Amino acid sequence: MNSNPLDGTSVKKYGLALHTASRELGLAISNFAGDSRCKTWNLDRDLATHLHQYLVEFIEPQTWADLAFIAVAKGPGGFTGTRMGMVTARTLAQQLDIPVFAISTLAAVAWAAHPQPPQASEGLLSIALQMPAQRGQLFGAVYSVNKDSGLTELFTDTVMTPESWQEKLESWENSYQLIEVGSELGWSVSSVLELAYLEWKQGNRPDWSGALPYYGQHPVKGH
Repeated sequence: MNSNPLDGTSVKKYGLALHTASRELGLAISNFAGDSRCKTWNLDRDLATHLHQYLVEFIEPQTWADLAFIAVAKGPGGFTGTRMGMVTARTLAQQLDIPVFAISTLAAVAWAAHPQPPQASEGLLSIALQMPAQRGQLFGAVYSVNKDSGLTELFTDTVMTPESWQEKLESWENSYQLIEVGSELGWSVSSVLELAYLEWKQGNRPDWSGALPYYGQHPVKGH
């Protein structure tokens, strides 16, 4: 028999993920038993106008009552988009009384990379990610990937100068794969959902109130 991993005493069967931290809107839904779909839209500044409409249309034929949890990209990324996705996820989760998993934008890209070399399975290959930030700085992070247990955070998402990041990489003892993260990231929403599901399987049920965005920098330019 093919049982649904999200089944149990609850009738809620699906996980839903939102990615609004870049110019792309990414939505993904899955019951992790063969029924899943993912879609992206390049909305840029129209995200605020269309997010809820696209979300309502995307979730069909499922209903809100079918959701067991929500996952959301918490940043780093665009301030307005990140905030909008987080508020939407928190509001839905509060109304539905379900958990929210806030997943790092950089962690989702690292998970999508799925390194193939033999050393990856031994945990020796690190994935370093760098992403442009405001005022000439950048975000940097380093993760290792285990396809069974998820990501291990080796160097947490941090905003710094390019020089400091270069020094960090030069002093890194293990081999690493460097990924330059772009400005269109909606495609990685499926990774946001997969990482949340790994946490779900481990028994984590984070309350919506603990889901917070990671901006890294103040959105207002200044000195």
